[in-house]
Amino acid sequence: MTSAKSVTVRSATEQDRPAIAALQETGFGMRYGDDERALHHQLWPVERALVAVDNGRVVGHTTDITMTVTVPGQHTVRAAGVSGVAVAPTHRRRGILRELYTAQHERTESDGLPLTVFTASEATIYGRFGYDTAILDTAITIDRRRAEFRPSTPDPGGVELATLAESASHIEEVYGRWQRQVPGAQARPAAKWGMVFADVERHRDGATSLFVLVHPDGYALYRRRYRDHRSIVSVVELRAATQQAHLALWRVLLSIDLVDSVEAEISDDDPLPYLLTDSRAVRVTRRGDSLWARVMDVPAALTARAYRHDLDTVLAVHDPFRSAGGEFALRVRDGVAECEPTTRPAELVFDINVLGALYFGAHRARVLAAAHRIRVEDVPALRAFDEAFTTDRMPELGWFF
Repeated sequence: MTSAKSVTVRSATEQDRPAIAALQETGFGMRYGDDERALHHQLWPVERALVAVDNGRVVGHTTDITMTVTVPGQHTVRAAGVSGVAVAPTHRRRGILRELYTAQHERTESDGLPLTVFTASEATIYGRFGYDTAILDTAITIDRRRAEFRPSTPDPGGVELATLAESASHIEEVYGRWQRQVPGAQARPAAKWGMVFADVERHRDGATSLFVLVHPDGYALYRRRYRDHRSIVSVVELRAATQQAHLALWRVLLSIDLVDSVEAEISDDDPLPYLLTDSRAVRVTRRGDSLWARVMDVPAALTARAYRHDLDTVLAVHDPFRSAGGEFALRVRDGVAECEPTTRPAELVFDINVLGALYFGAHRARVLAAAHRIRVEDVPALRAFDEAFTTDRMPELGWFF
């Protein structure tokens, strides 16, 4: 049996690309198509990849790019967006992932990035590295026959049919407006837009190519599929920079003929169920996480976002994987934070992954305290901490990576 000691972690080279692709296809159970390979290489430059090598064979991989992510208060932060994490099934349980992640996070620290984020394929692996679920999403199915809007619900209109080619610039512009409003949403690089507009075959999952609806302040991308003799509209992406655009797009999506149901993912504060006469027409089919986050630099991360209430407290943060922990004085006035190391006694004690869970506003501190994830030395301090971290808008993932 090969031990972790025989494996070397190093920067990847262009010659490693075929082996990296084969490892990822094995790990994630898919095949890259020719229509996405070049775009994938542009999005994830090989010079950002790290590989674990055993006797010349690539047996592990991770990579990242620097992302611009919106945080509460419509501010932005630079973050390491990690992707493609895979270890060969022949080399499990040998510490290779830890070696890769150690090198990955050393590089992120060297780059001075306060946050690391990724979309996880498994939920039980990354807590020990200081990560937690930072954004949640809800998959829904809407019974088209029961989806009637309340008489008081306005009809803003303004939606038109379009093609990807003719609406590309509008889609990018609207996405940018939406992204700057929404905690957790990332700016989308050109290579990722290339994948969207290429409408990659592998991403269709047996459905049609993309249909497009546009509104001056929004757009919806959807596919048609047929399952068990039922006709389904599958909403791939709906982005609206205004509530009027959101409502107008949903009115059209729920009025398409020859459709039995509409499938989509929505945020926790999406008003859609409340717009209908029968809220049960919107049925939750899955509740899950869409983004994980780890705070790399506590003062830098906490001073990058805004807060809802004033706060003056001391946090004891334990970091089991890196050295970002310590005792920190966090003071907030008028939404603006100051944070620095301190020798004052802590009022709240927790592992660093708790900050990842709270950072974008998806979770409440009081709930994590009830789950024994936060040790409370001062009860009023917990209440103030909980209120300060709440957000006016629930976070959403901008694009999957």
